[in-house]
Amino acid sequence: MGTHEHDADSRVRDGSGSGVRAEARPVRTMDRDTLAELHRLHASALMRALLRLTSGDRGRAEDMLQETFLRAWQHPQALTRGPEHGRPWLFTVARRIAIDHFRAQSARAKELGDETPEDRAAPDDPYEEVVTAHAVGDALAELPEHHRAVLVELHLNDRSTTDAAAALGIPPGTVKSRNFYAVRALRPVLERRGLAPG
Repeated sequence: MGTHEHDADSRVRDGSGSGVRAEARPVRTMDRDTLAELHRLHASALMRALLRLTSGDRGRAEDMLQETFLRAWQHPQALTRGPEHGRPWLFTVARRIAIDHFRAQSARAKELGDETPEDRAAPDDPYEEVVTAHAVGDALAELPEHHRAVLVELHLNDRSTTDAAAALGIPPGTVKSRNFYAVRALRPVLERRGLAPG
């Protein structure tokens, strides 16, 4: 992944307060083509999640999206596997940015003295819940279709084994068997994404 080097000189001040010219470490940033590819692959999914987080506030969602890609531009070393593998990192960054925005908004409301109980953060942070749900959806996408279908019917659609079997057109025993192996296959995927204990 290519990077650019920015101005290596910067002004610093010595103890007397006078400006002194000094060498600064070069700042490495992501190259334009890589950033564009990262945006092409992942911006739409990130925007959908951020819109849910902000209850449809497109302005705020776009600000968070821009900040997320700014972080990517500033930290190319976090995405050395290439743009196609960048989504978990981007969603983690977007989640942190959303939480920071949410907490800053709550702090401002408290400073103004008009905070209501509804303004306070719930014990289960809704921002984290939505982004985590999206990340779980991405994790499910890594499984074979027959495993994914059983997990969706049983655990996301909350169907019984009998109902899932009817919906999928397979015997109940097959649903149980596929669920067993699907859960085993999903666990390391979730662990790799930081969504399950190791």
